[in-house]
Amino acid sequence: MKLGLIVNPIAGMGGSVGLKGTDGRKVIRQARTLGAVPRAPARATATLEELVRVGAEFELLTCAGAMGEASALACHLTPTVVYRPASIETTAEDTRRAAREMRKLAVDLILFAGGDGTARDVHEAVGGDVPALGIPAGVKIHSAVFAVSPRAAGDLLAGFLRGRIGTMREAEVMDVDEAAYRRGQLATRLFGYLRVPYDPQLVQGAKVRSRSDDTAAEELARSVVARMDRETLYVVGPGTTTRRIMTLMGLESTLLGVDVILDGQVLALDVAERDLLRLVRDHPRARIIVTPIGGQGFLFGRGNQQISGRVVRAVGIQNVVVVATPGKLASLGGRPFLVDTDDEELNRTLAGFIAVTTGDRQEAIYAVGHGSGNAG
Repeated sequence: MKLGLIVNPIAGMGGSVGLKGTDGRKVIRQARTLGAVPRAPARATATLEELVRVGAEFELLTCAGAMGEASALACHLTPTVVYRPASIETTAEDTRRAAREMRKLAVDLILFAGGDGTARDVHEAVGGDVPALGIPAGVKIHSAVFAVSPRAAGDLLAGFLRGRIGTMREAEVMDVDEAAYRRGQLATRLFGYLRVPYDPQLVQGAKVRSRSDDTAAEELARSVVARMDRETLYVVGPGTTTRRIMTLMGLESTLLGVDVILDGQVLALDVAERDLLRLVRDHPRARIIVTPIGGQGFLFGRGNQQISGRVVRAVGIQNVVVVATPGKLASLGGRPFLVDTDDEELNRTLAGFIAVTTGDRQEAIYAVGHGSGNAG
């Protein structure tokens, strides 16, 4: 089979530094100034490594340099370069042109590493004409066209290339307005569908809003606040569930960012990874409060990359507090929570079961999967 590979080198760079995306050259420059580093090429490499590990046979067509060739060479593959961007600074148009070229060359599937913006570009270029699969590498990944992790993408592709996975699904391509997103406003839009090889254990669902239950959310917030220790530093992840906790305490908060509180007061708002590391390392006692993404179930790795594997390790996995209303848990349809940090060992360590605060003196024990795939 012919496999096309497109890597968006800048995808996800804004996550760890709290920029919530990298749409536009100005934001990219800002991300680099803040110390952001590319993550999409390494994530593409991880997917290809999985294919190599299981001995999958395929012809690889890709783009020059960081748009795919570098990831292939890192796996000792010999790709055919079919597209060369005009500049080192790649653009959305490069992704679209590369996808169109791959359609002309009749690839069996386009594998792309990026986020929702990259999925939009692939959809605009090929629509439903060519099957596609996303390697999650962006900040905001609301679309249902992505594998749950890079290695899960490799597992899924191995099955597809061998004919073991033949089921195809029309999956939603979603995206948000990044400018509004940075202002704390979430406006999601459906842009179309891509045909994706499907395995419910390996492909993520689209982000959905869980059922609103103000009474349940209020009880949950009160339960969390009542158990807070004034000498413990709390890292509070994004989301409406966690914002309810901050509101109950009478504190300002960042709906789509990561905030830090200590002794009942805001210590820092919308904090980047490097500052989180400094804060938790400087304080003897710290905890992380997160809520799963509705419909997807991600605890780490989607929209909260500031709480990186390094931050989780510094705090300690025993100090991760998961909060979710019964309605949010119901939105998962029984699927496990997921973690997809860039620390594979941590992902595996977090897998298993975790206690979830669901209300006033109420807890549930819920399964956590790491989504690394089971190729073989």
